[in-house]
Amino acid sequence: MSKTVVIDPVTRIEGHAKISIFLDDTGEVSDARFHVVEFRGFEKFCEGRPMWEMAGITARICGICPVSHLLAAAKTGDKIQAVKVPIAGEKLRRMMNQGQIIQSHALSFFHLSSPDFLLGWDSDPATRNVFGLMAADPDLARGGIRLREFGQTVIELLGARKLHAAWAVPGGVRTPLSDEGRAWISDRLPESRATILNAIELCKRLLDQFTTEVQTFGNFRSLFMGLVGKDGLWEHYDGHLRFVDSDGQIVADNLSEDDYLDFLGEAVEPWSYLKSPYYKPLGYPDGIYRVGPLARVNVCSTMGTPLADKELLEFRHRAGGPVANSSFFYHYARLLEILRCVEGIEQLVDDPDVVSKHTRATAGINQLEAVGVSEAPRGTLFHHYKVDEKGLIEKVNLIIATGQNNLAMNKTVAQIAKHYIHNNKITEGLLNRVEAGIRAYDPCLSCSTHAIGQMPLHVQLVGTSGEILDEALRN
Repeated sequence: MSKTVVIDPVTRIEGHAKISIFLDDTGEVSDARFHVVEFRGFEKFCEGRPMWEMAGITARICGICPVSHLLAAAKTGDKIQAVKVPIAGEKLRRMMNQGQIIQSHALSFFHLSSPDFLLGWDSDPATRNVFGLMAADPDLARGGIRLREFGQTVIELLGARKLHAAWAVPGGVRTPLSDEGRAWISDRLPESRATILNAIELCKRLLDQFTTEVQTFGNFRSLFMGLVGKDGLWEHYDGHLRFVDSDGQIVADNLSEDDYLDFLGEAVEPWSYLKSPYYKPLGYPDGIYRVGPLARVNVCSTMGTPLADKELLEFRHRAGGPVANSSFFYHYARLLEILRCVEGIEQLVDDPDVVSKHTRATAGINQLEAVGVSEAPRGTLFHHYKVDEKGLIEKVNLIIATGQNNLAMNKTVAQIAKHYIHNNKITEGLLNRVEAGIRAYDPCLSCSTHAIGQMPLHVQLVGTSGEILDEALRN
């Protein structure tokens, strides 16, 4: 008798989703699916709005990564106006995006994932959270909170708000960094550097401890895609797109976001609002690829800063080669990127350009269609706009990082479930491991489906005739 286990909702992620695990008549897992069950529709209701409003509107897609949409929209506007952003505007955008990566990655590692690592997969879910972490390891919890605060304050000092700052605009940014802001950032940098270096050492110990998780949490062959700069430099704002395979071989390079429709396809499944992008030359679903911190670290040749480059060498040594194929390494890559961004802000904070008043170029509508790309914390983000001669939006397509990881997340859920679930009974620890496979990707579902509130977890094991064979509740 075949059965289905449903996890609804998945906890400690941004947004609402559920997981279905299908068991065959012997109690073994036959398949698993990650369903995104919320829908927001930003692509549609942006139609008719002025292009100049898109940065402010799309930033509202998400309260966790508004800067990502702010910058992608502004970069698309740069192209529609056909302007070159002043060097001061570009450097200030880079500083804000690095603050964004720091705060988002810190939230993911310290608040959402570390309770599993440090309190135990099978620990009581009532305390397996950031509050339980505060009680068990107050120094680590405090350091994670302070590190996230640092990234958020960098955003606030530049854009006057931590959330939805109306600061990056087509042509550049509105204002430079103030002298007071510069001083605050300089003062907090040493603490932030020390915190992330300690966290990286912790993560290395965890990798030694969780060898089974490394082997089973999304450990499979796929492509990886991300932006790189000149000579393969790690990139988060500009550059060109690169694909590498699981052996580290470059599959495609020097790709432009303008041509994304030539190499990216989008499949739709009836059981999820989340689209499934794939690499067109390999078709669907063989063209599975991953984006985000793991992909960016895998596709680059160098991080570009001393401490991050040193850690990159150890990252690859621990991965056993030029590419880490296990999605458990997303956590490690996230911390490596925080270190790179702390060093990047160190380089920028004393640059005279960040206090220059020449931060924006202005022009009218010079192109009727454009594609902007930037690296969000969770991966490569595309904004594609078509406008009329007055600059009113006629069509929008947003390709979100979480969507690009959809095929990989589904494969990860199935791999974990097949490894850990071997009978008709469901336990908290087993289900938490399945959820943790999704948390490794740090999905942002509000972005990807274009919610609010909290639902209880209700899991049922249901037979083919509809009878409830087992049940678990989490409030």
